[in-house]
Amino acid sequence: MNYFAHGREFVDEPYFLAGTAVPDWLNVVDRPTRIRSRQALEYVEAADPCLAAVARGIVRHCQDDGWFHSTRAFAELSMELTRGARDLLAQDAGFRPHFLGHILVEMLLDAALIAADPARLEAWYAALDGLDPERVREAVGTMGRGGGQRLAVFIPLFSRERFLWDYLDDAKLMIRLNQVMRRVELPQLPRHFADLLPNARQLVTERQAELLTAAAAVEPEKVITA
Repeated sequence: MNYFAHGREFVDEPYFLAGTAVPDWLNVVDRPTRIRSRQALEYVEAADPCLAAVARGIVRHCQDDGWFHSTRAFAELSMELTRGARDLLAQDAGFRPHFLGHILVEMLLDAALIAADPARLEAWYAALDGLDPERVREAVGTMGRGGGQRLAVFIPLFSRERFLWDYLDDAKLMIRLNQVMRRVELPQLPRHFADLLPNARQLVTERQAELLTAAAAVEPEKVITA
């Protein structure tokens, strides 16, 4: 899952919502720091309500990712988009097509959810704008043994950028994809990669209900891949 899918139901709980984003934020600003579910679980009943809410959000993120990545729809869509990426990238046999197949499902699911309820994204951002980033940083530092020091600066910048809106437009999505490529040190995508996006959007939109249903998770060996 990506940011909006994780947090869209919690716009009235800003620190819980922030917790659902923390693992992905750390991947951007502090990759050595990893807060696993078992670490966050120690704090879900903390006396500090902010710490407890952030911890519960992190646990929710981990739980969501666990079942989401086990759904048949995710496995099949990511494989199909991986094949499409490999075809467009001159039979690139490296890691890049697989990575793209994975993140495109997540980003395009966010796009479908935003298109269906744009006011909800406005509320999602308003929730981030209304919290105290320093309190989130303190909560993460407590759980992550001092990690996440850049979050207090990063969170307002993240919210101000409003980049989730760009997922709705293929040209802007290409810019965001290439930003991700730079961050993970993979080659930039050529302009013609955008040819894949319209069909990819349709495929993900058609299966979004399956992607969002925990009961749809299956054992990996039971996923039909051909």
